[in-house]
Amino acid sequence: MALRELTEEVLKFRDARNWGQFHDLRQLIVSLNLEAAELLELTQWKSDGEIAALPADATGREALSDECADVLLYLLLLAERAGIDLEAAARDKLRKNAEKYPVEKSYGSSRKYTQLDAPSDDR
Repeated sequence: MALRELTEEVLKFRDARNWGQFHDLRQLIVSLNLEAAELLELTQWKSDGEIAALPADATGREALSDECADVLLYLLLLAERAGIDLEAAARDKLRKNAEKYPVEKSYGSSRKYTQLDAPSDDR
């Protein structure tokens, strides 16, 4: 399903409940961040191994799936409210990142683009 079709489904769901009145830009940004925090909460007090095992566990996978979906749904609502074409924005951001992080300088490095020319201590 294309993002536009999914956005239309979300808007239909929202409008059937008259929730659009609550969805100003500020509230959508807040809600997106709250949902992202709920995704992050799935990792709280867990070891790296426990986090890596979440997708293999049915309950963990469902929780990850639900929180990822919540983040996506709020992102779609936010983008729609702001008039942002997410597909175009994502392609544009990939182009910008390709310029900031050329393969020959960034391959295997976790350094920020502003540090790519500094002497490397990457392992």
